[in-house]
Amino acid sequence: MSSESDSRACKPCSIMLENRRRECLSSSDPEIWQLTRAEAERQRTHIELIASENYSSPNVRQVMASELTDKYAEGYPRHRWYEGCQVADSVESLAISRAKKLFGAEHANVQPHAGSQANMAVYFSFLKPGDKILSMDLRHGGHLTHGHSHNFSGLLFQICHYGVNRETEQIDYDELRDIARDFRPNIIVAGASSYPRTLRFDRFRAIADEVGARLMVDIAHIAGLVAAGVHPDPVCVADYVTSTTHKTLRGPRGGFILCKSEYGSAIDKTIFPGMQGGPLMHIIAAKAVAFREAMEPEFKIYAEQIVRNAKVLCESLADKGAKIVSGGTDNHLFLIDCLPLGISGGQAAAALDRANITANKNVIPFDTRPPHDPSGVRIGTPAITTRGMTEPEMILLSDLIWEVMTNSDDEATIARVKSQVLEMCEAFPVPG
Repeated sequence: MSSESDSRACKPCSIMLENRRRECLSSSDPEIWQLTRAEAERQRTHIELIASENYSSPNVRQVMASELTDKYAEGYPRHRWYEGCQVADSVESLAISRAKKLFGAEHANVQPHAGSQANMAVYFSFLKPGDKILSMDLRHGGHLTHGHSHNFSGLLFQICHYGVNRETEQIDYDELRDIARDFRPNIIVAGASSYPRTLRFDRFRAIADEVGARLMVDIAHIAGLVAAGVHPDPVCVADYVTSTTHKTLRGPRGGFILCKSEYGSAIDKTIFPGMQGGPLMHIIAAKAVAFREAMEPEFKIYAEQIVRNAKVLCESLADKGAKIVSGGTDNHLFLIDCLPLGISGGQAAAALDRANITANKNVIPFDTRPPHDPSGVRIGTPAITTRGMTEPEMILLSDLIWEVMTNSDDEATIARVKSQVLEMCEAFPVPG
């Protein structure tokens, strides 16, 4: 029998084994079982527009639930502190080689438990407390680990922020250069969690070189777009690239670091033993699966559709009268200023949630409202693209979003929209 036939023959066995595991959990811990089923049902019946969320593939989820979770493997391949790591070595080596191949990197570390740890490792690998970081203001689209005052990055280092121009709501690279000349940072951080425009990595590199700074690019949100070639690639110009493996990359929740080979040893030592103990081998294996999936031709088609969906959804809402931050989007997300509609971002997100549309409230540049109830709402298209939705669904979805946001107190409208959302979810099921 061929290997292909073996694979087909084993699939029913895998399904039977999975069913037995589920039956065991439902009997031994019904509370947790019911909660996991409730989350599965929520995902099935809601349209997911949170830009940092996605659906991992069945293969990714299968590996995350594998026996690899039981193995302690402190250290790195062929340099472990525990015996019995032969398989773990092969798994991590494969994840490393795939990450390097996918992104064209000289060195990769796949052990960070999250994007925050990846960013922390870069800082701790060569900065001293009190050194200078120049990064994007959280209120203009940055991330907590880029120097927020209540985050470790803001507590340990001197932080100076750049932001967006008040008129264009996009990065003014000439102003960024002036700030860098004044501040003289040790490192410049590019990357964002809610910036809808293309990042000019060549401009960041030129500015970093001019002021003698290293350049770190955080691609947590756009990693899948970069891997597919639908967003400019920072790996060839940055000293360090950090990322998560979920979001647009559609893998497990976790992080990784790419860097020039000259910085590889310092990065590895900072992750272990500097910051983390035993790596999560089941997650590292799932990262390897995600990297492999991102090399397939279908992934490029998927990433291209993410961007098309975001543009169509954004433009359709703008045509209806929505105030779009920066006037549009170049990537997988965009921001709506809700104040012209007489509601806050929190009120908009709550109303959408009642209609089974999941988005998140978000600060917008020069926001006059407090962070816990800001003016904006963030919309992203990675998850709905995974479900197979394309441009026609974006037009319909814009109608539904607009109905809710302009009738946020009308429960009859929300109920009517919810029924249409349920129909869309049935037509475009969660994969797997």
